[in-house]
Amino acid sequence: MAEKRNIFLIGPMGAGKSTIGRQLSQQLNIEFFDSDQEIEKRTGADISWVFDIEGENGFRLREQKIINELTQKQGIVLATGGGSVKFKETRNCLSARGIVVYLETTIEKQLSRTKRDKTRPLLQVPTANRIILENLANERNPLYEEIADITIQTDKNSAKVVAFNIINLLEKL
Repeated sequence: MAEKRNIFLIGPMGAGKSTIGRQLSQQLNIEFFDSDQEIEKRTGADISWVFDIEGENGFRLREQKIINELTQKQGIVLATGGGSVKFKETRNCLSARGIVVYLETTIEKQLSRTKRDKTRPLLQVPTANRIILENLANERNPLYEEIADITIQTDKNSAKVVAFNIINLLEKL
C-alpha cells in the first residue's frame, strides 16, 4: 500500500510540490516534509538569505544533507527543492529510498504561479524569468526524468486531483 512507502516529489519551481505534497500527506495520513522549510527551520533564515550568504552551491550542500537525512525516514511525503536533483548523491538517495514522482509543468504555468513570489532566489529579475526558467528546464528536466518512477502533469488539475491521481498510480506499482 502507498501509505507505507516514501513518496518524494521532484520537479521545477511552481510545479506544486509543496501544495500537492500536503494533499498527499493528508489523503494518506502520513507525515509531510518540505526540504526548503527544513532548511529554513534549521538555519533560522529564509532560503533567499542562505543563497545570498552561501551561494547556490552552499545552499545545495545543505539541501543534500537534509534530503539524505529525511529520506532515511519511513512512510513520509517529501517535497524537494527544484534544484535538489543537481547533485548525483541526492538523486541516488531519492531513487533508492522511495517512489520518486516528477511533477511536470510548463514554463507558462511556472511563470503564472511564481510571478508574485519574492522568495525564489533564482527569480529576482522579472524581465528575465522566462529565460531563467527555460535554462533551468534544459538543465534539470533530464535529471528529473532520470530518477522518476512516476511522471504526472500538474497544469490542468487542482492539487487535490493530482494527489488523488498519484495515489491511484502508486496503487498500481
